[in-house]
Amino acid sequence: MSAQHEQYLVGLDLSGRRVVVVGGGQVAQRRIARLIAAGAVVEVVSPEVTPAVEGMVSAAEITWTARRYTDGDLTGAWYAIAATDDAVVNEAVTAEAERTRVFCVRADDGARGTAVTPATGAHDGLTVGVLARGAHRRSAAVRTALVEALQAGVVDENAEAPAPGVALVGGGPGDPELITVRGRRLLSRAQVVVADRLGPRDLMDELSPDVEVIDASKIPYGRAMAQEKINELMIGHARAGRFVVRLKGGDPFVYGRGFEEVQACAAAGVPVTVVPGITSAFAAPAVAGTPVSHRGVAHEIVVVSGHVAPGDPRSLTDWAALGRMTGTIVLMMAVERLGRFADALITHGRPPQTPVLIVQDGTTRIQRTVRTTLETAEDVAAQEEINPPAIVVIGPVAGLEAPVGG
Repeated sequence: MSAQHEQYLVGLDLSGRRVVVVGGGQVAQRRIARLIAAGAVVEVVSPEVTPAVEGMVSAAEITWTARRYTDGDLTGAWYAIAATDDAVVNEAVTAEAERTRVFCVRADDGARGTAVTPATGAHDGLTVGVLARGAHRRSAAVRTALVEALQAGVVDENAEAPAPGVALVGGGPGDPELITVRGRRLLSRAQVVVADRLGPRDLMDELSPDVEVIDASKIPYGRAMAQEKINELMIGHARAGRFVVRLKGGDPFVYGRGFEEVQACAAAGVPVTVVPGITSAFAAPAVAGTPVSHRGVAHEIVVVSGHVAPGDPRSLTDWAALGRMTGTIVLMMAVERLGRFADALITHGRPPQTPVLIVQDGTTRIQRTVRTTLETAEDVAAQEEINPPAIVVIGPVAGLEAPVGG
C-alpha cells in the first residue's frame, strides 16, 4: 500500500467470517478483543500467547494454533493481521495475503500492509474511526475527543428523541468525571432531570436550556422532598411523553432508595432503566489513598447504613457480629450517631485503637479527610466539625495511606 495515497475507510461485516491473527502478544491481544466483539471467527497462529489471549481460548471465544506461521494459514480467511515481533514473518503473512487477495494489517509497518486499523470508539450504536496516515497518537487523540464530545452531548448527532420513560442514573460520588459513560449519555438526552444534591452538580451546567431541572434534594436533618413527591414527578413527566433522568448520587441501589423508585415506576406502567454508579462507600476512601480491602489486612467488607442507632427497634444490623469481625466496616449516613456506633463495636470486641478514616465530601473540590481511632472518633469528628455527607471507614485498612494524585 502506497503511503501517499488517501486511505479508504470502510466498515467490514466480519460476523461469522474467518479472521487469522498471526502473533499472540500484546498487539494481537488488543486487536482480538474488537474482532470478537464484531462476531468474527478468530484463529490465532502463534507458538505462545499472552495470558489474556489464552483466557479467550479457554472461554471458547477464539481458537489457537500453537505453532509458528506457515504459508497457507490464510486459506479461507476474509481478513488477516500480522502482529508478530518478527519482521520476516510479518512480511511472509503479508505476501500470502497479497496472493490470496485477503486484506491484511501489518502491525509493525502499516504502510507495507493492505489495510490499516483505525483508532475506533463506540457511542450509542455509532462507531467512530479515525485514520491519520500512520500517526497513531494523533488518530487516537482525535478519536477520544470525538467520543467524549458525543458522550457529553457536545456534538449533535441528530439522534431521535428518546422514548418517554425514566432512567435511574447513579451519578457517582460527586466528581463529574466519575459518572459512567452511559449515565452521562442519557443525561445529555434528558428532557427532565430530577436531581439529588449529592449528584454531580457540575453536569447541570452542560444541559440544554430547555431541560427542566427539578431539585429533589434530601438534606440530612433538614429540608427534604418527600419520596412520594419524587415518584409523582418522575411518573407524571414520563406519562406526559418526556424522557426523565432521575440523577442520584453514588449508586442508586446502595442506600439510595433507588429500588423504591423502580417499584413506583413499574406499578405505574412507566418504563424504567437502571444505570449503576460508583458508590462513595468505596470511592471516597480510594481518593483519600485508602483501600477498603488489602491482601493480608482485610478479607471482608461490610457496608452499613447509619440512619438508625444500635438498639433501635428498626435496626437490621447485627452489631455483635460486626464487633467480632476483623475486616472493614464502611459506615454511611453515620455522622450524627458516630459515638453510638463506636461504643457498640468496642462493646462487642473491636479494639478501641482500631483505625478510623472519615472522608467528608469525597471526590469533590471541598473534600476533607480525618484520621482517628474508634475510641476518639466521636470527639475528633466534633472538633473537626465533620458534616454529612461523610464516609467512615473502620478497620486495619483505615491505617493505610498512599499518596493519590488529583
